[in-house]
Amino acid sequence: MPVYTPPINDIRFILHDVLKAESLSELYEDFSMELADQILEEGGKLCEEVFFPLNQSGDGEGCVLENDKVTTPKGFKEAYDTFAENGWCGLASDPNYGGMGMPMLINTAMKEMLCSSNMSLSMYPGLSYGAYEALHKFGTDALKDLYLPKLVEGIWSGTMCLTEPHCGTDLGLIKTKAIPNDDGAYKITGTKIFISAGEHDLTENIIHLVLAKLPDAPDGVRGISLFIVPKFLPNEDGSIGDRNAVSCGSLEHKMGIKANSTCVMNFDDATGWLVGAPHKGLRAMFAMMNDARLGVAMQGLGIAEVAYQNGVAYAKERLQMRSLTGAKEPDKPADPIIVHPDIRRMLMISKAITEGGRALSYWVGMELDISLKHADEKERQRADDLVALLTPILKAYQTDMGSKVANMTMQIYGGHGYIWESGVEQYVRDARIAQIYEGANGVQALDLVGRKMPQNFGRLLRRFFHPVQEFIEQHQGNAEMQEFIFPLAKSFMKLQQSTAMVAQQSLKNPDEAGAASVDYLRHFALVAMTFMWCRMVLVAQDKLAKGEGDKAFYEAKIKTAQFFMARMLPEADARFKMVLAGADTLMAPAAESF
Repeated sequence: MPVYTPPINDIRFILHDVLKAESLSELYEDFSMELADQILEEGGKLCEEVFFPLNQSGDGEGCVLENDKVTTPKGFKEAYDTFAENGWCGLASDPNYGGMGMPMLINTAMKEMLCSSNMSLSMYPGLSYGAYEALHKFGTDALKDLYLPKLVEGIWSGTMCLTEPHCGTDLGLIKTKAIPNDDGAYKITGTKIFISAGEHDLTENIIHLVLAKLPDAPDGVRGISLFIVPKFLPNEDGSIGDRNAVSCGSLEHKMGIKANSTCVMNFDDATGWLVGAPHKGLRAMFAMMNDARLGVAMQGLGIAEVAYQNGVAYAKERLQMRSLTGAKEPDKPADPIIVHPDIRRMLMISKAITEGGRALSYWVGMELDISLKHADEKERQRADDLVALLTPILKAYQTDMGSKVANMTMQIYGGHGYIWESGVEQYVRDARIAQIYEGANGVQALDLVGRKMPQNFGRLLRRFFHPVQEFIEQHQGNAEMQEFIFPLAKSFMKLQQSTAMVAQQSLKNPDEAGAASVDYLRHFALVAMTFMWCRMVLVAQDKLAKGEGDKAFYEAKIKTAQFFMARMLPEADARFKMVLAGADTLMAPAAESF
């Protein structure tokens, strides 16, 4: 049977010691680290005791569509009710609408644990928060007063209805139409596919955020508008009224996340209301998409963490062969497989990915708080720029790594990992979708080089490059940091070189940026991970020097950082060379040669 224990100690290390998150009390009046610790302890218990036991059974049962209604697996409704009744749907939501008003950093940590414990179940409230964000930023006061309290309370849920059968990434091609009524509402007609949580039995109402085009819409993305289309039309008092003309046509038969209902949604003159200005739905869509992309990054991290935990547990108990240097447990018929170098290689890669990814993700979560709450507009802009820059990197890298760790865990299990009963193959299947949805990872790479790199003449890049350069200069004279600072400085210098090369070459030929994009993003991610590992090592060394805390914990941090520098960071050199290889190696062959 699979296992999962929330990594509270490591979470506390990042929040308390690396990020010094107590500074958020200056931005959030009711926030303290003592409160944060209590929230995450209770959240961890919920994930471990309520969500996680349903993960494998939910995968086995899946969702069922009968008579236009979707039934979620056994126990999901009760688990969701426990989640909602204890206020978790509103953890980071506006107190004016019933939310707790906690920092996004705390919400980020909670998302990780939810995704580790039950990715399918966690998606239902996760999608609701995306709908909440769009309405909170772009809805009228009337729409916000009607819908947000219900979403925050969790008795209504939300979806994002973007994709259509003929278009996914290219949303300018959508065909869904919105015809204005005399009463200010609109009639929405069209079909959306791959709609996560489009229909289910967890909440009394489902609020669809739908992209559509008005009759006078210009071509392309400039003609997109956003509409709110509820499953049941609300009455004036907020109660649910008549059924709207929106229905689930079918459920997708999927590789993974089987306990989340992925629906084909049909809108047949359904009643909806405009969110934001006409033809300006793209801005509101990105409010949902950016939150969703960070959420998907946490899915990658969450799967990596739970897969790693299971790999460690199995490697310590599975007996196979003897150690290459002689029996380690001679009283047993064989040694546990954790004695073998290749098993340790996979476990160390997994450990370095999860712990480094956690630090990087939480740093972005904290910068998101600064972008939302800081009193200084310049500081808000600086933080917002950094979040915008790192969002595609986090989404692509962490979902790639989540899939990698899940596959390595299956390799550690061997044939037993390939069998459903072990629970490991589910992580491989569940992880795979995260590399595809909310913008496939290749699209994230294009976003990085095509939009984020040139934006405001490289201003976003400077938000990352400057603090890294300052860190290197500040600590390069520290003898104990030499083995970490020098690899960071070397890989960072090459990242700057490849940035200049891509920027210059893409001006002559846009294919140069496209050809370099995936390798450039991976190089960038490795530098960002190295930066966070250096920050963690600095704290661990300080704690050891002072004799504070858990000595074994801090020593393990340093050893994991050494592994990362020696065996994972060298990939950056290869990625640098791939970026320099140019577009001709990809674009020169004729299409007929494939």
